[in-house]
Amino acid sequence: MTTTTAQIQDAATSAIPTILCADLVRIFTAKGIEVQALQGLNLRVERGELVAVVGASGSGKSTLLSILSSLDTPSAGTAQVAGRDLLTMTPKSRVEFRRKVVGFVWQQTSRNLLPYLTAAENIGAALAVADVIPRAERAGRVADMLELLEISHGATRRPAELSGGEQQRVAIAIALANNPEVLLADEPTGELDDETSVHVLEAMRAANRELGVTTLIVTHDPSVSSYVARTVQIRDGRTSTEVLRTTEVDEQGAERHVAAEYAVLDRVGRMQLPEDYMKALDLRDRVRLDLEDDFVSVRPGQPHGPTTAEAPPQAAEPTDEGEDV
Repeated sequence: MTTTTAQIQDAATSAIPTILCADLVRIFTAKGIEVQALQGLNLRVERGELVAVVGASGSGKSTLLSILSSLDTPSAGTAQVAGRDLLTMTPKSRVEFRRKVVGFVWQQTSRNLLPYLTAAENIGAALAVADVIPRAERAGRVADMLELLEISHGATRRPAELSGGEQQRVAIAIALANNPEVLLADEPTGELDDETSVHVLEAMRAANRELGVTTLIVTHDPSVSSYVARTVQIRDGRTSTEVLRTTEVDEQGAERHVAAEYAVLDRVGRMQLPEDYMKALDLRDRVRLDLEDDFVSVRPGQPHGPTTAEAPPQAAEPTDEGEDV
């Protein structure tokens, strides 16, 4: 069987991650004080993945999303989305990037929708601005998006006439209307109650499955993790751990969900242990490492001995009799 040039190119393209961040740094300066929001962050998201980035307030997750959407520029490192280098883009290419390559959903519903337009009109406006889909096909695209997000019943309603969850599903429909390669969502359930959040997250999972769009959800809510196959924990401006979820089928055909947690290792060997592991074993200051045949063990360190700041005990002076004590 002969491999064509097109097949080789397709294989090469599929091997490139849709989102790639390497040693990403973002420094802000305010009143003469520098703050490192991102401190060498590494992240790789493959094409079609649905990933949640979870972190506490101030961990750097919102800064990461601003960079990936081209709303902000990193101070150093590598940031690529859908093959575009975000550090070298011109202002014009950034506008095109936001219109056609990425779709964005804000936490605040008021930022996602125009209050004087109906749900259908909001989606249609996004199509008109980007001008990606021919005019004759736009009405059909609007109807498809409303159906996919299960919000067809609200097509003729304005945002004030929709619930918070319905508004967010319309917002997702808008973000996906131009068939972007990447969907970015900033705390999409932050203003919703638990029950409504479930419907929104299910809608995002369905969109990811049906359209194959690479989806990255940034949130402080750990419950979002149960709706994605991969969760990336961000702490102090770095990705610290990842949880991968898979489904296994036993000999009787019964399914069970398996979650495995991994620490993220950077190029110089640094990693952050999960906080609950540290608390459980009282790991602090320093830990003991032992290299085994095929793994490294990490255990609580021994009580502190003298440090470089402490002078070692001096040998006793000899007595008058010439004997050492």
